[in-house]
Amino acid sequence: MSSYADRLAALRAQLAEDRLDGFVVPLTDEHMSEYVGSYAQRLEWLTGFKGSAGSAVVLPQEAAIFTDGRYTLQVRSQVSGDDWSYQAVPETSIASWLKEHAPEGGRIGYDPWLHSRDWVRQADEALKARGAELVAVARNPIDIVWQDRPEASTARLVVQPNEYAGQSSADKRTQIADWLGKIGADTAVLAALDSIAWTFNVRGADVSHTPVALAYALVNADGTADLFVAGEKIGADVAQHLGNGVRLHERAAFEAALEHLGGKIVAVDPERSVAAIFKALDKGKATIVSHRDPTVLPRAIKNPVEVAGHRAAQARDGAAIARFLKWVEEEAHKGGLDELKASDRLEAFRAESGLLKDLSFDSISGSGPNGAIVHYKASPETNRPLENNSLYLIDSGGQYADGTTDITRTLAIGTPSEEMCDRFTRVLKGHIALATALFPKGVRGSQLDSFARRPLWEAGLDYAHGTGHGVGSFLSVHEGPQRIAPVGSGQSGGDEPLQAGMILSNEPGYYKAGEYGIRIENLVLVVEREVAGAEKALLGFETLTFAPIARRLIVKEMLSPAEVAWLNAYHADVVAKIAPQLVGAERDWLIAACAPL
Repeated sequence: MSSYADRLAALRAQLAEDRLDGFVVPLTDEHMSEYVGSYAQRLEWLTGFKGSAGSAVVLPQEAAIFTDGRYTLQVRSQVSGDDWSYQAVPETSIASWLKEHAPEGGRIGYDPWLHSRDWVRQADEALKARGAELVAVARNPIDIVWQDRPEASTARLVVQPNEYAGQSSADKRTQIADWLGKIGADTAVLAALDSIAWTFNVRGADVSHTPVALAYALVNADGTADLFVAGEKIGADVAQHLGNGVRLHERAAFEAALEHLGGKIVAVDPERSVAAIFKALDKGKATIVSHRDPTVLPRAIKNPVEVAGHRAAQARDGAAIARFLKWVEEEAHKGGLDELKASDRLEAFRAESGLLKDLSFDSISGSGPNGAIVHYKASPETNRPLENNSLYLIDSGGQYADGTTDITRTLAIGTPSEEMCDRFTRVLKGHIALATALFPKGVRGSQLDSFARRPLWEAGLDYAHGTGHGVGSFLSVHEGPQRIAPVGSGQSGGDEPLQAGMILSNEPGYYKAGEYGIRIENLVLVVEREVAGAEKALLGFETLTFAPIARRLIVKEMLSPAEVAWLNAYHADVVAKIAPQLVGAERDWLIAACAPL
């Protein structure tokens, strides 16, 4: 089956054999992950969509793919409009679409290991309005027709030592046990892969660019734990590190273990646990109490060791970025430089440190109109040269044992237009407004989002993505619960109060479809701030990312004196932190690129 149309036809044939009138295809895995292993890339296999968030519904005579504003352009370039209709989220949802389109009296299938319990309830209610039925499948029909589906990774776990974690696994399990005591529960289910990696101070290689291992865990009120992971993935070093307080089981034994928790009070996170987990607990007659995963907030609030690690990783990464920016500036005008060559060279610069474990995501290397595709991924088919008088957007990051980085810079290749410079300066003004924000404790990210948008709004412009996401410590580059995004954007986390120790991105942008994209992204740390006479405890941001911002794209007259002062101080910090790592022409270039405006 070479074509996506063939794959869609094969799935429809399988659904008919299974007596199903439709099937829902989310982009996730059994752990509700945003980034998934190759074995779980069912949506991409079926549709060709390569984004990191989306879902689809297949019916006998029609099919729809659902994406948010980040992927409006991308989904249309990767998924055939002849076979699929494009649905915008949050304007619509799978449940609401099914309520209008499902065959009356039809049977719509879903994989209970790939959906939350709340989603199942919503979809079930929507289908009942059509006289239709939501049906849990025992085996995913895509897995039946996907003939060359990859196997799940067998990579071994590795220990994340305390010198980077800053807290022992035993201490973390004790904290969870104390929490269980407070809520009167016996056991907590951990299903999210980054929660398990953080709790047990282990990392893995089962998901591209995210150092996690496929596993489940039960943490008990006595501080012991049961870890469900394929035995071939555990070496003697990891077994010794886990110690006697952690009992090891095969990952395949997890469902049966849940069914044996009868009589226990079990805490489960409904947002991070699939419906099948609740079904197994119900079958075993456990008492379920819904609570947020107890590791989510401690993981988001970095301890001093993790903060120090992030600073070290950012400084190291900044040197690679500076060398790359100089290289692009010198090479682009010669011709022959394209998106793939550029992103490959940036990865090589990062690797020269000898400390790079992986990229933190597929680099977004977008030249000209490809830069307007928010989550663009260059391929041999889409690869564009870096052309004269255009913009080049590079969003990239590295995974280091001491921290995870994520940075975006936009460069002018040749001479930028007045409009490009105007838009870039507005994005910069929004970036500075957020970077310098002071706000009382208890403020949510959604309350700060408009700070970054105002300079664009004043010109009748905007961007269709959140302004900031949380970032892990040698974990996922997208980490909750905190987020800076508009209310109702469909991107969760914007209602989480920001707390000192959280790390987020600051990344406003502007995208002109078919022409260019602009984004300026630094990572920031939430810190306590002292202001004379303040009646409330205040927080603010400390910028963690250090690399030059393209001065040739800035209209100085559009900046206030305070904004110019911020930019000059920022560039002075870039020189102070990055220049000592460079020598010769690279050091000279950095100093010139960071000259006062």
